[in-house]
Amino acid sequence: MSTRLPGPKYKSVFDRGRSIKGRLLVAWRLDSTDADRQAGVVVSKKTFHNAVDRNRAKRLMREAFRLLVAVGDAPIDADWIFVARGRIAGRNCAEVMKEMRWIMSQ
Repeated sequence: MSTRLPGPKYKSVFDRGRSIKGRLLVAWRLDSTDADRQAGVVVSKKTFHNAVDRNRAKRLMREAFRLLVAVGDAPIDADWIFVARGRIAGRNCAEVMKEMRWIMSQ
């Protein structure tokens, strides 16, 4: 099973989900019975001008979520979208995982 959120589900998560703000990222969560513990990531060009920095932020968020699912720390009936903030630059995967754990506990 893939942990990536399919494209058509982004709109429903943004429309019907709720946002949770953290220091490194903002998360949108949609609880539903058909949710499959998947996540999408968004990184804006306005925040990260260089493609290298945008891609690193996306890789960090995807890997942190994948590890949380593997350990079993991610809620089962929820779809997520993570939006990177500028402070995520220069962070490592452990710090992003810690932030995601905090967000998921809210």
